[in-house]
Amino acid sequence: MRWDAQKLTAGDGNALPGLAKPAGLVRSVQTPEFAGMTFHEVLAKSALNHVHASSDMPFTWTINPYRGCSHACTYCFARPTHAYLELNAGEDFDKQVVVKTNVAEVLARELARPSWEHELVALGTNTDPYQRAEGRYQLMPGIIEALAASRTPFSVLTKGTLLRRDIPKLADAARHVSVDVAMSIAVYDDELQASVEPGTPTATARLATVKAVREAGLECGVFLMPILPYLTDSTEQLDDALRRVKASGASYALFSSLHLKPGVKPWFMMWLQRERPELLSVYNRLYARGTYASAEYRADLAERVRPLLRAYGLERRRAVRFEPEPRATSQPASSATAALPLF
Repeated sequence: MRWDAQKLTAGDGNALPGLAKPAGLVRSVQTPEFAGMTFHEVLAKSALNHVHASSDMPFTWTINPYRGCSHACTYCFARPTHAYLELNAGEDFDKQVVVKTNVAEVLARELARPSWEHELVALGTNTDPYQRAEGRYQLMPGIIEALAASRTPFSVLTKGTLLRRDIPKLADAARHVSVDVAMSIAVYDDELQASVEPGTPTATARLATVKAVREAGLECGVFLMPILPYLTDSTEQLDDALRRVKASGASYALFSSLHLKPGVKPWFMMWLQRERPELLSVYNRLYARGTYASAEYRADLAERVRPLLRAYGLERRRAVRFEPEPRATSQPASSATAALPLF
């Protein structure tokens, strides 16, 4: 694995295969409560990741306390990032999780620099900061405290109901700085959800978390994404989903259709072949040109979703702080407020 960007010292001669382990600073951990998973604990040199100036993202900095994700969403757009660590984008991404154990301390030092300009910092743009590992490592409380203390605005996007643990900290931070909270809920059928995102809480549990965030006085949106063609995209399914989102008290909802980046597409298509083989030819046609579904499909989806958003009063009224679909000449975005699919 390429840990060089995070190492504090040179590796020793006892490293695990593929892992250049700094002596006393990196270890691999397995515990019975996380059967089949390995956590690679590292000491990071930096916590803030700078977003390239050419990016369309409406934020300049991100924090990723974890790499890899036990949510195991078959469609997760971040899967290819594991290849950089010389791990595969399939089961390794789900079961080999990198943990930056000192991320809060490093972040506090970075935010204290005179050069820090208090720009928006986004969490949850790569892998989920409230995946199950957070219950063990408890990195987010320190991150929230560091951001709030430095008066740095931040956003959190998650599928993890463990967010509820930190609602008091988020509410306290929101008294001093702008805090955006959003819950990603793509699948509202429990059987399908357990198959396509087997490590995630149910939609009901996530909607209850949205309600808890709102009752604490915080704004909380729902990311209805990705919408899975011919699996979660019927008008009846969309109406039911947004009705439930509205009942949770959510501030708004955003949507986008499934993206299948290189490195993600083969993994998702294997799932599709196993679980819904009758849709293979349909998906091959929809995604024949690459990452995005056909322009025709996305236009039709938008025509059906937008009236529902209006009807339920779930349109976003202020600037979206997540990445829109790339500007394209041949494939217009499916939603004016489409956002970066977290998983």
